[in-house]
Amino acid sequence: MTIEELRIRIDELDRQLVALLSERARAAQMIGHLKAATSLPVYEPNREKIIYANVRAANKGPLPDIELTHIYERIIDVMRALQRNELASQRHAQAAEAEGGSQGHAAGESSPETGKRS
Repeated sequence: MTIEELRIRIDELDRQLVALLSERARAAQMIGHLKAATSLPVYEPNREKIIYANVRAANKGPLPDIELTHIYERIIDVMRALQRNELASQRHAQAAEAEGGSQGHAAGESSPETGKRS
């Protein structure tokens, strides 16, 4: 294969990786929703150890296990942040719902219905 052909192959693989990472992120978001509903923590070190062990077991090279683990550490960091954002969004929505219309809007806040400040 030529360099150009290999680069085309790498581009194809990158698109596949993006699709898989997006699918993984959607699953992580759903887990974030479930964690929020059941008051589970976002950070679960035992689960992360299992993930790293699974990755190392599936590794057939040429990447050394430690390098693959570093890649997954970053992926998990990003997925954990995504879950935290999901939890924060849910908490914000729950707080807004709990306030409801009964308390009105704080001074200087825009009304979502009219956009006018109180």
